[in-house]
Amino acid sequence: MGNVRVFRTLLISDAELPASLALRTANALYCGMARALAFLLIGLVFGGALGFILASRTEGTQVAAPAMDHSMHQHAHGEALMLDPGDTAPSLELDLIPDPVAGWNLHVKTSNFVFAAERAGGEHVPGEGHAHIYVNGMKVARAYGAWFHLETLPAGEVEIEVTLNSNDHRSLMVGETPVSAVVGFFNPG
Repeated sequence: MGNVRVFRTLLISDAELPASLALRTANALYCGMARALAFLLIGLVFGGALGFILASRTEGTQVAAPAMDHSMHQHAHGEALMLDPGDTAPSLELDLIPDPVAGWNLHVKTSNFVFAAERAGGEHVPGEGHAHIYVNGMKVARAYGAWFHLETLPAGEVEIEVTLNSNDHRSLMVGETPVSAVVGFFNPG
């Protein structure tokens, strides 16, 4: 009958050992690969879903940051860029919408103006730039897109003003009128 070897508590003859070992090795590799692929797919699905959820909550939205000290920057703050009135003059409207989770969503709807975050601080290009957001007269942030999230607003009467600015930070004016919009409301807090 030949020699008999114990292999994982199974009795396998010398003749069966190489085929059985090869089969078990292949099976172990297959199971290991299948498990690894399953975990990879699970990670991609859940990671992609989480990324999609986070992106859908923040795409085109910016979270308000504290007011910044710009004293060290060489911007043209305080200066205005006078534009001719007419069909190509930029304008804006505002919508302020309570966020279902927390805070407020500010929608800055522009015409004849494109947000250009990639050129902020650069040379003026007609019809593009960014916005400055003021709450009760205090600048709280810059907006580089049409939607902006304000995490908190003070209780009581609140006035939000948005101004359009060129890439080089000059305030845009059409004739003698700043290109801005204001929305006011009472925040019960």
